[in-house]
Amino acid sequence: MAFTGNYMCTSFKQELLTGQHNFTTGQHLFKLAMFTNSASFNAATTAYTTSNEVSGSGYTAGGGNLTNVTPTTSGTTALTDFNDLTFTTATVTARGALIYNTQTNGGSNTTDTVVVLDFGSDKTSTAGDFTIQFPTASASDAIIRIA
Repeated sequence: MAFTGNYMCTSFKQELLTGQHNFTTGQHLFKLAMFTNSASFNAATTAYTTSNEVSGSGYTAGGGNLTNVTPTTSGTTALTDFNDLTFTTATVTARGALIYNTQTNGGSNTTDTVVVLDFGSDKTSTAGDFTIQFPTASASDAIIRIA
């Protein structure tokens, strides 16, 4: 098993402190790419790669564009989230995903990782919609939160 949990990447945490990521709608382009169980990602993952990325109809290498939900706070927690992402008429099997930023303040065409997602098991779609459903944008559930 290559995926062993969900991680906010360590490099992302450091890049936040240097102002590399802007989650305000329309500022940076975040993407979600899906991977097979042969991929090897953890908190030390720093960049998107095509190695062991899923392939199939309805899915394009590099993944899909994410639409940001405006960053906010709840109590003492800062958080941001994304709208659900659907790959339509997809025939793929994925074990996990990688969210990455393609336009950090360091420039365009970057592949800086944000979060590694473990689906817990292989998920398959056969000529149907493959939807990544993000959790509620709350202090305890948002996909990206800093407490």
